[in-house]
Amino acid sequence: MTPTPAKVLFAPMRSQMKRSMITRAGSLLQRAGLKSVIAEGGLVAIKLHFGEQGNTGFVNPVYVREVVRRVKEAGGRPFLTDANTLYSGERSNAVDHLTCAIHHGFSYATIEAPLIIADGLNGRDAVDVPVSGRHFESVRIGSAAVNADAMIAVTHVKGHEATGFGGALKNVGMGLGCRSAKQRMHADFKPEVTAEKCTACARCVKWCPVHAIAITPERVAAVDYNVCYGCGECVAACPYGAIASQWKTDATMLQEKIVEHVAGAVAGKEGKTLYLSFVTAVSPDCDCWSFSDAPVVPDIGVLASTDIVAIDQAAYDLVTAATGLTGSRGEGMAAGDDKFTAITGVDGTRAMAYAEEMGLGTRHYDLVRVE
Repeated sequence: MTPTPAKVLFAPMRSQMKRSMITRAGSLLQRAGLKSVIAEGGLVAIKLHFGEQGNTGFVNPVYVREVVRRVKEAGGRPFLTDANTLYSGERSNAVDHLTCAIHHGFSYATIEAPLIIADGLNGRDAVDVPVSGRHFESVRIGSAAVNADAMIAVTHVKGHEATGFGGALKNVGMGLGCRSAKQRMHADFKPEVTAEKCTACARCVKWCPVHAIAITPERVAAVDYNVCYGCGECVAACPYGAIASQWKTDATMLQEKIVEHVAGAVAGKEGKTLYLSFVTAVSPDCDCWSFSDAPVVPDIGVLASTDIVAIDQAAYDLVTAATGLTGSRGEGMAAGDDKFTAITGVDGTRAMAYAEEMGLGTRHYDLVRVE
């Protein structure tokens, strides 16, 4: 029996009525049921990715300000949040994380909402949440997100070097897991160096957060697997494709673990979560990088739904249906080609399938176009 499809609202980039996309994105939230998600006076976590220094792919603060405005109008008390990163970049502790966010325009003065790092100063402020998954009996989620009354996940849709696809599931699951949770999610992933492609440029050495990579006398990068914790930074860092993903089992493990952290992040918030996804500037890599590669398809639009699985499936399908852009890693790809799998070498759809199996949503959806 086919499940009842979820409703996914879609505002395409072009507005025949010449309405601002800022206003239209806010309207999507309203039509998706914002008032039913937020209780009067409720604390509302707005989960987003503040971007790494040098990255430009993150969701523009002007859109986030509109989300804040709509939440306040609905009676909620919003705050922006994300958890600290596992790698030692600009967001591995709350001080640097907040500094990075403010540099990118996410200040109280511009957004009119406070910023709270979900897992505290050093990534240890987390709550154990029971889940019924294949990999974990419980997951550690940043306490600010757990203790919020409702959550709106604002997501920039993109590719990802380790998961193939970065949508709402990854934004919530990986994003709200505390630093130790991120370590547990990555535990099955290891990088593998192809000596013939390695130029000994040492970019991977620079980006490795735990100093697990060195250049050998033979001028080849070598990974110390006793130190490596599988964050995947070196895979995206290598400009020559000399480092590839290697899994103890297969690439589905990380995706499944992310989904189990999603289950922990939304536990107790049944009917109190909403998702807004920007299918714009669809880069091949994560926004954790200090650069943004060329978008692989044209800007498509914005999606909203109360179903985290359906909104990811819709975003994935829209990118698949688009034509690859000349000059990008999507060049030469036709409408109907799976851009994310072709570019990353990873089938990123396992997360959606597993989330559906766990009862977090459905991959069946009706796409409702909204002007």
